[in-house]
Amino acid sequence: MSLDHPMNSLGFAKPPAETRVVVAMSGGVDSSAVAAQLASEGYDVVGVTLQLYDHGAALAKKGACCAGRDIHDARRVAEVMGFPHYVLDYENKFQEAVIDEFADAYLAGATPVPCIRCNERVKFKDLLNTARDLDADCMATGHYIQRKDGALGPELHMAADHARDQSYFLFSTTAEQLAYLRFPLGHLESKAETRALAAKFGLAVSDKPDSQDICFVPNGNYAAVIEKLRPGSADPGEIVDMEGRVLGTHRGVIHYTIGQRRGLGIGGLEDPLYVVKLDADLKRVVVGPKEALSTRIVPLREINWLGDAPMESQKEWSLMVKVRSTRPPREAILRPISATEAEVELLSPEEGVSPGQACVFYEATGSRVLGGGWIWRGK
Repeated sequence: MSLDHPMNSLGFAKPPAETRVVVAMSGGVDSSAVAAQLASEGYDVVGVTLQLYDHGAALAKKGACCAGRDIHDARRVAEVMGFPHYVLDYENKFQEAVIDEFADAYLAGATPVPCIRCNERVKFKDLLNTARDLDADCMATGHYIQRKDGALGPELHMAADHARDQSYFLFSTTAEQLAYLRFPLGHLESKAETRALAAKFGLAVSDKPDSQDICFVPNGNYAAVIEKLRPGSADPGEIVDMEGRVLGTHRGVIHYTIGQRRGLGIGGLEDPLYVVKLDADLKRVVVGPKEALSTRIVPLREINWLGDAPMESQKEWSLMVKVRSTRPPREAILRPISATEAEVELLSPEEGVSPGQACVFYEATGSRVLGGGWIWRGK
């Protein structure tokens, strides 16, 4: 192939027909639109859907938004657009890499984010390796995030549609992975554009509802899933104040989250109380006033850094951080401890900062994602 061949839309100096791209297809409208668009541009598309959990039970729920239905929807898109589609059984990998840690973290009083671990350990590791084995030039997903070419290589940026931005869930994407990944939807201004794209290609999923829950937690009932995974995990215990005085009893630590106010069952007190700590070892739920939830110092570990210079090359970094996916970025100072550990000081305190959540870094001005780490204990 001539070196002066113009770049195609995926950034390769060759015709689309000679560019193989594996598309991670969940069965939803986003990844379906990506696959259809790339196929229509003439790329050598290979669709791959991961069977992650409880496929047999899922198939029994006719019409439900579940594994069986999603696999069917992805396969139908491949048929309509005329490209090959494979289903890979990743149930064991998903159980080991995501579900088990999710259950253990909850039992330890943390508030885990399994979608990040799934991207990190399953989709962008195992599936990405499978894409390489298939001799694909790159792997594309339906995530709302942007990959931009920077002076020192590919950079990760927030989606153009900040309401849809998924950078919080993708902070652990490494520079090496980023070089291989493509996110064709990141520049779109709204979800309506994605649905219109799917409708243009006549895809039945164009009006499919967005999935709201964690895929293996139907109806958002975390406690029921954890009780099933870890029998005995819902043992009752004491609700105590910050001085250790017993105020009541609870029905299992797994039913509570940091910052929770309702459903504590300790009425009759003058001022409202909030869950400020979960002590899984003592089976205690610790409650206190709202101001006890305010956190300024956030310790982090397992940091993935995507800045141009090494994180530890500076004593301090002024940047923006998100401590929850639903919150806007806030001003903060990052102080590295090692290449993978740091302390973040929030310039204005945040409430409900919880171990097990992620703290994601953004440049102070602009849209670039600088990485992030896992919150591992409160102060």
